[in-house]
Amino acid sequence: MQVSECVLSSFSIYLVTVTSQAVGGNTETLCVHVHEPKETLSIVVTLRTNNLDLTILQQGFIKNDFYKCVPFKVPVVTVESVASVNVAIQGAETSLKKTTQILIKPPQNLLFIQSDKPIYKPGQTIKFRIVSLDSGLLPHNQDPYSNRIGQWLNQATRIGILDLSHSMSPEAAQGFYTITAWDDKNQQISHTFEIKEYVLPKYEANIDFPSVVTSQDNKVTLKVCAKYDSFFFSFFFLTNNVNFFTDTTGCGSRVIDVTEFDISFSGYFTVDCVVEETGTGESIKQTSVSTSAAFTGRYVYVNFGDTPNSYRPALLLIIERMLQNSFYVRPFHSKSKSFLMLTKTPGKLTVYALHKLSHSNYLPTLQVLSRGSMAQNGRLSVSVNAAQENKGELTFTLKTMASLTPYAQVVVYTVLPNGEAVADSVNFPIEECLPNKMSLKFSSPTALPGERTSLNLKASPGSLCSVRAIDQSVLLLRPEAELDAASVLGMLPVQILSGYPHNVEEWEPNPCPYPGGIIPFAERARSKRSRFYYPHYVNNNDVYKIFKGVGIKIATNSDVKAPLVCDDYEIMLMRERGVDLVGPETGLGPNWEKRTQKIRKFFPETWIWDLIPVGISGYVDIAKTVPDTITKWAAGAFCTSHVGFGVAPKTDLTAFKPFFVSLTLPYSVIRGETFTLKATVFNYLPKCIMVKVTLADSPEFTAQPCRGCTYTQCVCSEESKTFQWTVAPSELGKVNIIVRAGAVQSRELCGSEVVTWPDKGRTDTVMQSVLVEAEGTKQSVTQNELICLTDRPQETSVSLTLPKVFVKGSAKSFVTVLGDLMGRALKNIGDLLAMPYGCGEQNMVRFAPNIYILQYLESTGQLTPEIKNQAITFLESGYQRQLTYKHDDGSYSAFGRTGPSGNTWLTAFVMKSFSGAKKYIFIDQANIDQAKDWLGLQQQSNGCFASVGKLFNNMLKGGVNDEVTLSAYITAALLELGIQATDPMVAKSLACLKESSRNIDNTYVTALLSYTFTLAGDQQMRQNLLSNLDNFLALVISGVGRYWTLADNAQPMGSVEVEMSAYVLLALLSGPSLPGFGLNYAAGIVHWLSKQQNAYGGFSSTQDTVVALQALAKYSAATYNAEGFISVTVTSPSGQRYQFTVNRNNRLLYQEKQLQEATGTFKLRAEGKGCVFVQVCALPLLMHILSSRNSSSRNEGFHHVLTLMSVQTCVILFLQWIREGSHKDLELHKDEYCMMCIKVI
Repeated sequence: MQVSECVLSSFSIYLVTVTSQAVGGNTETLCVHVHEPKETLSIVVTLRTNNLDLTILQQGFIKNDFYKCVPFKVPVVTVESVASVNVAIQGAETSLKKTTQILIKPPQNLLFIQSDKPIYKPGQTIKFRIVSLDSGLLPHNQDPYSNRIGQWLNQATRIGILDLSHSMSPEAAQGFYTITAWDDKNQQISHTFEIKEYVLPKYEANIDFPSVVTSQDNKVTLKVCAKYDSFFFSFFFLTNNVNFFTDTTGCGSRVIDVTEFDISFSGYFTVDCVVEETGTGESIKQTSVSTSAAFTGRYVYVNFGDTPNSYRPALLLIIERMLQNSFYVRPFHSKSKSFLMLTKTPGKLTVYALHKLSHSNYLPTLQVLSRGSMAQNGRLSVSVNAAQENKGELTFTLKTMASLTPYAQVVVYTVLPNGEAVADSVNFPIEECLPNKMSLKFSSPTALPGERTSLNLKASPGSLCSVRAIDQSVLLLRPEAELDAASVLGMLPVQILSGYPHNVEEWEPNPCPYPGGIIPFAERARSKRSRFYYPHYVNNNDVYKIFKGVGIKIATNSDVKAPLVCDDYEIMLMRERGVDLVGPETGLGPNWEKRTQKIRKFFPETWIWDLIPVGISGYVDIAKTVPDTITKWAAGAFCTSHVGFGVAPKTDLTAFKPFFVSLTLPYSVIRGETFTLKATVFNYLPKCIMVKVTLADSPEFTAQPCRGCTYTQCVCSEESKTFQWTVAPSELGKVNIIVRAGAVQSRELCGSEVVTWPDKGRTDTVMQSVLVEAEGTKQSVTQNELICLTDRPQETSVSLTLPKVFVKGSAKSFVTVLGDLMGRALKNIGDLLAMPYGCGEQNMVRFAPNIYILQYLESTGQLTPEIKNQAITFLESGYQRQLTYKHDDGSYSAFGRTGPSGNTWLTAFVMKSFSGAKKYIFIDQANIDQAKDWLGLQQQSNGCFASVGKLFNNMLKGGVNDEVTLSAYITAALLELGIQATDPMVAKSLACLKESSRNIDNTYVTALLSYTFTLAGDQQMRQNLLSNLDNFLALVISGVGRYWTLADNAQPMGSVEVEMSAYVLLALLSGPSLPGFGLNYAAGIVHWLSKQQNAYGGFSSTQDTVVALQALAKYSAATYNAEGFISVTVTSPSGQRYQFTVNRNNRLLYQEKQLQEATGTFKLRAEGKGCVFVQVCALPLLMHILSSRNSSSRNEGFHHVLTLMSVQTCVILFLQWIREGSHKDLELHKDEYCMMCIKVI
């Protein structure tokens, strides 16, 4: 510190400090300092917002040096608001006023979600907890909820913790799922988990490779270690060009010659390693990628650590350095040459110890900020000799360190007699610590499987603690972010303040005039550089910057800003190649160096998932039985209480026995197929033993020993042996496999060692299960009911009948209840059609339904960001993919430019779909216009359109199969674009269609024409066509349902019937209401259509799904009613009941329950008011049968040899096939395909 002789100030000096941002509803602190007043003063400080004036301090009769810090309640706001802090000082001869602004933010809560594990199998229960804290890490009571496949509303937390679970369907799709929660302030938090069919890994591999290799290095050491979850053993490693075994510690290393690589420049090494378990052949791949400049031609790095970027003359400047580099510092401004400097303690300050901070001072004032608020303040009095220069040191002590974590922002300032202020600030990192001090520890770090143990938990009295213990293998398979003090503190809305928010920034204009702008320097002819004179002002470090650097607003009349000096400054700008002025070309930064015998049959992946209350003692013992898994259990806990939140350091328990057997099983197998069962025996006893391994017989499978295998062998200490059988399961479901390994007495030698027979621990029996799935092809059998109620209850029934050739025991059945007709389609946006993304036709069939679903949800006010984002993702992907099937003339075909020409139907389909999607994603209008122009070229002289090009799958275009229907389809597509009926191209087509309609008695054509003329606004034609349809023999009325068939077709064609009926529904809803054709008439069509939906919300084929969803979305929007409450009871044939409730809050919730019976009559009873959609679905597997009519005309199959490259391979086979219709003529279908998926175990 240095204080020089000063001239006394002739006026009163004041300073008012407050943080630049505050949180509404919190308590903040404002400090007022009046230095040596020259007369009696009074001061008033007020806070003003748009609708509030709050007096923070009103103090009169200030005669002596005055310093006071006042807490005040920050006004509650719902959006960010700017408030002004007004300071008024009044005396007989003094009148001072000053205003500064601060930002008030709405309060934010800390939300996080923890699940009992990060990955699940289909059919397992998802257990999760939502935690809500305020910014002080105290429990916050609120109402979070999640939605989609599960939904919880108005759930109150228990001391800030909400404990929930959701059972996944055994048929749940594999992939990533998201739990989303909102609080009462609409803050959102998400947590992702994965559904996958998996087998846990038994071991992990780690690669040790230098993080940096320089051009001076010739050789580096690669070290690979592999270990089981709880012990080491020998493995075989396969790396690039290097093969080696591990030693008994599980590690192996090799020296790598790096001179064969060019490392004269900067880049990264990638090390790939495949680890194979000796005996079983099981392997995992571990990849290590250095993210910190793995090799570089530069090898000098300099770190200046925490050296301040300003210096005070006459005070010691400590520089931490390594080797050589440059570091620029600027002088600190003081007109009296008086300075103050804080020095930073190395490392992090430890909590629960008093810390002394050394500094030089003169009448010091201390302010300490933490998490954006003032946490401590105070003053010390120090005498100085005015006749001499004063230097020295003083210490302050920081207390209550836990409340300061993760950073203490310390500001020290003083006001000199001349009115000048001197100050300094330092950000001190504090050891991460949470207010609820916790510990978690097992009574013993190791235990035998099945042994009793206890988990000792300590926390603040009255805490509620969430305790979890998970198999370490799960974390190897799917790592997750660790919950610890650092991660919790990282969620804080403010950890450290720096600068001012932009909306309360104190902007100052550049005080220096521009002499005619930027002037180029005259002499630059021979230089590659350009020189400019740029007027600027020198703004040295000053007290104002000290306060701004820690986010404190200061209102004062003291000298806190350095004077501004204008000067011309010559800037060198490089025109060509840049110059490395700072560090090495690799970009190495300061952080480059930077955590009694029994069967073993209980193998949970999550062992402990408990909510434990802690009593007044602050201590609890949790007694548990160790599961049968040989593994390491990773345990953790967090607690909430009135004291606050806490996280316990992780603790482990290793479950281990010195002699055991481990089975290697696939996740699932197909009944009747075989797989290899491998049993590996591990011996950690001190001597060699003779081991006999047996596989228990079971009626659920047959087993054959492998050829040449011996099931009694020597296993010496720290060795393993693997035994194998060929197993063929014969029963469905989980099949138990029991293997016993035991030491037997023998006189044989194991090598040169005598076999021992241990007194204890000489046997191990393990039982594990393998999932056996049925053979066959999945088929869905569904029965739907759309129930609409006014006042009285309604009862009905549905029957499920399985196909005659289904695989016995394979059928699974479910009942689904939705409060919205579109609910099932919404849940299965990506699975409406069981078809992979493929050619240009298939892509569009997935593209179009998203448009209708978005239109429906938007029109009914039900469109959530989650659904919108999912649908937009599909649309954007589909749009980009479809453009790859575009021809240069603007048309589209199944395979794009590889085909001879575009297809008229597909081009019209693409055109109208792109037009509908344009509202939600970017669609280039040129693509729509070019498609329209190309279709115009296909228009014939009579106005109808010619059929051009081939379709890859003829079923996609539905009933559009002749000139009239194709023309009607194209005309409807043009009208859906918004083109008027008077447009020459449309008018000409409508004339052709009107002329053709006189001789048409086809139901499909009439239905399509009714929709086309409805869009054209021709009400007379619309009336005539709908009346014809209502009088057709093809109209079928079944109960309350209504649909149309093809009168001339003896066989039912469900997809065409759906498409026709959907077109009629669109005709009814797309124009003004006609007498006799109102919503009641339309409801009959909807009732029948809803019965035709499959388990995914789609229909029997492709085009009927597109048209039907368009019609259903239009009807649902027209009849939508946000109110309503319905309870539904489903009774199975055996009398078991399933209850459902539908209301305005869960109408889009997909409610599904698995049924115990797959066939029979199910009774439905609904009570309340509104509409509800009920679907009962069975999913049997059909047998593969090759039939023949007689021995001379056998319908032979075909065969093809395939090489499978992955665990599941799907193969598309292109076929030509003949379909025998109801008439004698035969129809040849070309270019069709089938797909088969082959699973590898």
